[in-house]
Order: sequence, then structure tokens, then C-alpha cells
Amino acid sequence: LAELNGGDEVLPRARELLARAPAEVAVAIDYVEQVAAQLRRCQPDLPVHFDLAELRAYHYQTGVVFAAFVPGEGQEVARGGRYDEIGDVFGRARPATGFSADLKTLIRLGSRTPQPLDGAVLAPAGDESGLSQKVAELRAAGRVVIRELPGQAGDPSQMGCAYRLQKQAGSWAVVPL
Repeated sequence: LAELNGGDEVLPRARELLARAPAEVAVAIDYVEQVAAQLRRCQPDLPVHFDLAELRAYHYQTGVVFAAFVPGEGQEVARGGRYDEIGDVFGRARPATGFSADLKTLIRLGSRTPQPLDGAVLAPAGDESGLSQKVAELRAAGRVVIRELPGQAGDPSQMGCAYRLQKQAGSWAVVPL
């Protein structure tokens, strides 16, 4: 595992080296490949590094874990992962992601005026044709767009959304909730 880190070549190499491992290992590699493919569709210019020996995850994490780096910084500026069903102990289980970040580092790296979430647009999970392009267009125009997680349920207005992206007549339209 210690040698299974690097770029896109890591996952095929892992599949080959771990071919005789239990079936759960192949399922986990499939999952990482799916996450990587979705990330490439959403952020094609983002450099991605895989480290299959990463073991600092907590037991409540249920999927991929990540760390975010910026040039010139020796440590991650944020880290997090999937936490599906973590709210079950509070009576509201649902898909979730979370992260932690060092605010002093983020402030030092730059500041940006936060945008209020009132009037945000909720975009569905998935990668239907044209969806990522529409999200990018809305964000470039200054709109706040929140992407749903697969299996997410709940009230979009609680997230500050007043609109939803909906496919109408073959194209994506912003419609009021």
C-alpha cells in the first residue's frame, strides 16, 4: 500500500497488485475510480493525487477522504471526507460530506467577500448532459450553486436555495422552488 500513491496510474496498478485480495478491495477501487471520474468531469484542470495508504480517516467516515493543497504550502489547507448516515444518532440520517480547515492559513492565503446564500440555486447530483456546463456558467455569472449529493433528501430552502436547476425541453433552466 505504501507504494500505491501518485497520479492516474495508481488505480490500475492497485487493481493489478491487489487482484487476489477480498472482493471488497475491488469494490473500493471501483468507488475511487468513480469519484475520480466525476471530479475530472467537474474540475478537469484540478491535479489529483491518490494515496491508497492514507489511514488517518476516522471510523465514522464512509467513503473517500481528501486533502486540499495549494502551491507553496507544505501541509494541506483542508481535509475531509464522506460521512453518510452520521446524523442518524440525531434522528436525521442523510448523505453528507465535511471538512476542516485552518482559518489562519486560509486568511493568510487571501480573502474574499462571502456571498450570502439567499437565492442560491440547487443543482441535482449526477452528470447528465450539460449539467456541469450550466453550473459553471451560473457560477461564472456570480450565482451561488449548491450541488446535491447522491441520495440527498431535505428542504433546499434550509440550505439557502430559492431556485433549482431543472431540465426543460432538453436544456437546463433555473426555476423557483
